[in-house]
Amino acid sequence: MARSLDGLVLAPVADQAPGQVGTRTRFTYREREGVIWADYAGGDVVRGHLVGTREGDRLDFRYVQLKHDGSTSSGHCVSRVTELPDGRVRLEETWEWESQRGSGTSVVEETGAGDAEQVVAGGVEQVTEPAP
Repeated sequence: MARSLDGLVLAPVADQAPGQVGTRTRFTYREREGVIWADYAGGDVVRGHLVGTREGDRLDFRYVQLKHDGSTSSGHCVSRVTELPDGRVRLEETWEWESQRGSGTSVVEETGAGDAEQVVAGGVEQVTEPAP
């Protein structure tokens, strides 16, 4: 099992569709006894929150966010926690919106120490694809 997410700051590795989480978004994770939660913000997201569970290297959580245009959205995400060769944590995510159409996959990785001051919160990474 990869190390604890508690206190880690993660960021998307790529920008997604306009109005979504992107490389300027920062996620701050917390973890206690199989429970995970995070706050996130940056880019088009004013504030976001997620809450869920961890079993081994699998995260299962719901997220909700407020964007600068005043709209809100929510969804569900399942992530696999891995450790990169340099020791940083990576989340490989499969998500779907519950408040609108769309689903996708994404990757977020632990940031370097220099990014910590930019953080307001913790993690979900998103790509917008229309649902079939």
